[in-house]
Amino acid sequence: MTMPMAQAKHHAEKKVPKIVYIPHDNRPISDKQTAEVVAKLGYDVVVPPNDMLGSREDLGHPAALWTWLEENAADADAAVISSDSMLYGSLVGSRKHEYAKEEVTRRANAFETFRKAHPKLPLYVFGSIMRTPRTGEASGHEEPAYYRNYGADIFRYTVLKDKEEVEGLSPREKKEKAFLMRLIPQKSLADWMGRREKNFAASEEMIALTRKGVFNYFVLGRDDNAPYSQTHLESRHLQEAGKDLGKTRFQSMAGIDEMGMLMLARAVNDMKREVPFIYVRYNWGKGDYTVPTYSDEKIGDSIASAITAIGGMMVASPEKADFVLAVNTNPNGKTYEANDPMNDGTPREGTKYFADIVSDYVGRGYPVGVADIAYGNGSDNALMEEMKKRGLLFKIRAYSGWNTATNSTGFVLGTGALVKHMDNDGVDALLVTRYLDDWAYQANVRNTVARQLTWLRGDGVYGNLGSKLDSVSVRTTRLMQRFVEDNLPPLPTLEEIEVRFPWNRMFESDIIHEPHREIPYFKQRG
Repeated sequence: MTMPMAQAKHHAEKKVPKIVYIPHDNRPISDKQTAEVVAKLGYDVVVPPNDMLGSREDLGHPAALWTWLEENAADADAAVISSDSMLYGSLVGSRKHEYAKEEVTRRANAFETFRKAHPKLPLYVFGSIMRTPRTGEASGHEEPAYYRNYGADIFRYTVLKDKEEVEGLSPREKKEKAFLMRLIPQKSLADWMGRREKNFAASEEMIALTRKGVFNYFVLGRDDNAPYSQTHLESRHLQEAGKDLGKTRFQSMAGIDEMGMLMLARAVNDMKREVPFIYVRYNWGKGDYTVPTYSDEKIGDSIASAITAIGGMMVASPEKADFVLAVNTNPNGKTYEANDPMNDGTPREGTKYFADIVSDYVGRGYPVGVADIAYGNGSDNALMEEMKKRGLLFKIRAYSGWNTATNSTGFVLGTGALVKHMDNDGVDALLVTRYLDDWAYQANVRNTVARQLTWLRGDGVYGNLGSKLDSVSVRTTRLMQRFVEDNLPPLPTLEEIEVRFPWNRMFESDIIHEPHREIPYFKQRG
């Protein structure tokens, strides 16, 4: 049957949906790996030029980003924007900036001006509550320099400060708090707390703008915190400030690096007028009561918040679900680090049981995603070996095992809500990206190269590669190629691999493989 000419012309001219996306920095996971997911739907995901976004050394360019946004918003179908980028330049900028409170407030209010200029543009904004790293080492040089020396003391001081508000302190704890106030240099503490006060006030203003209808959705993430910490304290107060809005308009939730993915998924779901139904299944044991490292709440609460953030709904059975999320928790309710010696691929308590869960749901034809959170900062090697042995690696529809537990669960939920609109090649490409990064690099190759740093050419360390950068890239690339040959099928897309370190440190990498050389999966417009 021949399509009428007018109908054919209309079909040919159908507009590709365009989403303007401003991430909170230019790390691969925040930037192009997140954009890649929505680009696999056939959407035009437009991001600022790489050098306009914040990096490790460059805190970002708020004024330039506001200009870029205005230039690219006119024909957009939605905008997903990091408020940290627009207020401070970047996520790291939010922790180190020297802007006056008035300047930060002015930039926050610029969102209202932008809304008036674009009254019909769906606007999804995500920001952060400043983190509270447990130690100077844990800060990864992303806090002011004094945090290297006094980070553990500052963290402990805020633990007591938060606890004092919630339940009160014992006489011994009151003495400890007074001692810490004398121990920590007052100039350093005043700088750290002063910046937090500015950022807190900006978050209050963003909540007020949400109340005025400036944003379709606003979410505040909190990363690297604990059940008692300054981050937790501020989150309690900000949640209270926005409690009248309800979770359909505003949330404060654990995590931060996955927020761009969550908001992009919500934007797509809103455009399609869809509410994805999600069924969540945990490993046996503590399951959803697990409180992961780097978080201040049960993972079940974090996942529930993420489902709300993407515009989804949790359902009680897999039969009713659009997507089944299987969460790899340890039965004892603890999370470990992927570089722990016990993450050597040997099955542990719960490994085969969880693999049975995944295998069962896949066998019954459900679209399954795996949130691999038994370890932080990399995959569970025992689980991945089991999935490889059972031929499940490319039978599931989504996977994530990077960085913190909430990073992984949020990212795989955002991806999982969208995969039904992708072809199998697109789904497989996203799985390859995660397997290369989370499993091959983070859980294995990174640890090996970190141990070999001392005998590689040049001067540098794990957190600052310096002149070792090129030799680390060559060595890492070689080990990645070997890992791929041993663990992944001989896909044409994996014939050439190159590993780069855009932030000049080993914590994250940019893994370039063949299709990414030939086909840019997101666009940059200057």
